[in-house]
Amino acid sequence: MNRRKALVIGSGIGGIACAIRMQSLGFDTTILEKLDGPGGRASVHKAEGFTFDMGPTVLTVPHFIEELFSLERDKAMLGEADFPPEILDENQRIKEGVSGGPNTQRYVDIRPILPFYRIYFDDGTWFDYDCDPDNTRAQIARLAPEDVEGYDRFHEAAKAIFDRGFLELGYTYFGDITSMLKVTPDLIKLDAVRSLFSFVKKYFKSDKMRQVFSFETLLIGGNPQKVPAIYAMIHFVEKTWGVHFAMGGTGELVAGLITKFEELGGRVEYGAEVARINVTRQHGKPQATGISLQDGTVQEADVVISNSDYANTYLKLVDARYRRINRDSLVKLRKQSMSLVVIYFGFKADDNDPDLQHHNIILGPRYEELLTDIFDKKVLADDFSQYLHIPTLTDPSLAPPGHHAAYTLIPVPNKLSNLNWSELSESYTNTVLTFLDERGYIPGLRNRLVYQRTITPDYFEGTLNAHLGNGFGVEPVLIQSAYFRPHNRSEDVRNLYLVGQGTQPGGGTPSVMMSAKMTARVIAKDLQVDAGIVNACPAGQVNP
Repeated sequence: MNRRKALVIGSGIGGIACAIRMQSLGFDTTILEKLDGPGGRASVHKAEGFTFDMGPTVLTVPHFIEELFSLERDKAMLGEADFPPEILDENQRIKEGVSGGPNTQRYVDIRPILPFYRIYFDDGTWFDYDCDPDNTRAQIARLAPEDVEGYDRFHEAAKAIFDRGFLELGYTYFGDITSMLKVTPDLIKLDAVRSLFSFVKKYFKSDKMRQVFSFETLLIGGNPQKVPAIYAMIHFVEKTWGVHFAMGGTGELVAGLITKFEELGGRVEYGAEVARINVTRQHGKPQATGISLQDGTVQEADVVISNSDYANTYLKLVDARYRRINRDSLVKLRKQSMSLVVIYFGFKADDNDPDLQHHNIILGPRYEELLTDIFDKKVLADDFSQYLHIPTLTDPSLAPPGHHAAYTLIPVPNKLSNLNWSELSESYTNTVLTFLDERGYIPGLRNRLVYQRTITPDYFEGTLNAHLGNGFGVEPVLIQSAYFRPHNRSEDVRNLYLVGQGTQPGGGTPSVMMSAKMTARVIAKDLQVDAGIVNACPAGQVNP
């Protein structure tokens, strides 16, 4: 069999997922990774007996993971139902034990986490977020009884958005404006195009409940004040399938996917930084023919797929003379998500530690004003909110005996702010750790610390090649969603495709897995790998 060759730039979860699908489509696929290990934003940092996931820690929709681990060489499953009826009953959500499917279990052990998040307010009260309606109503009654009825109405409205926006349209590839215009009336009818925070304010009167039901888009780089209300569907994504954790960390999921990819005949090259996507004109149209590495090595391919940052792909890897649509001016015009400061730290455990959870959201004294500072004003405020992750509460093997491994993630402005992080990093880290100590989240933390490391926007820009040090790619505002989001098929260069958080449908672990499937479907259609596979998909789930 004369196999075509595919090259995937970057080994983030979206890149690996797409590479696995290319193997199932009959390609010989090589992943080219700049770093010395896989994962990209989902890479792993190990030091002094501690294991830290450097990026995503929240897994949802185990079905997407099981689907990848079920693929076989030369047996594409692009025509299978995206959401089989048996996975849609939220009453069947696994709440204890092992939540990964049978094929997943061969590679990684995935467990459900409850509550999904504990959300701490600045006054010391908290809300355990688990999407269980009865428990949710009880907590609302305790903190904001005036909002119980509003929750029921929000629940109904979010369900309608989930049914249409995720189950029916989630895999739609908006490759042309017509495909978007067809669905716009439905989204307007569902009130899904206004801002999420404005949508939430319709149903909740208290500031606390407005924060509880809007904060989640921050975990994919979106400002709740600016992202469209279609993101209310996240509530039902989690309600239907739960929140999960890979034992050993998300890095174990990445390692399992790499093992699966290699079992299917794929290859990974580490320390292989791509300098250029090679393009030639064929029949007057630019066409990707392969890549050149920084060391001068040239690799040829029939298809090039970039899991690198969208802006990095076009601004640095594709010569400007071949970019009629994605010109420098357009690429730079697109808003990038905020950046992050992430502090990884190991500390000695204490029997008197407070009752923190695996996932903790610690909100500061301001919410809307802080979001404006981060996203619009691009200033570093004195106050902050943070996501505190303590995985050793679930998996003690991530730290030496008697210790915890943790990280805390703080949204900060991207590098349009011109902040000097080489000067700010140490003092900012001290401020955050002192806050956790003195506010009683981890009492005595400063005396119990045995390890710490901080990454700033400089890491995202320099190590991860993320334009302006963005943490989550292109910001998911309305005018950068669906058709207006960067396309998975390059409009400029034939046989060049993109995958991951910067493309459709967007950021987050489940979305980049969806992006991989969407990109593979487009490639199968364009290269006529097996037209029957694509045409067999349910109507509305594949871009025609």
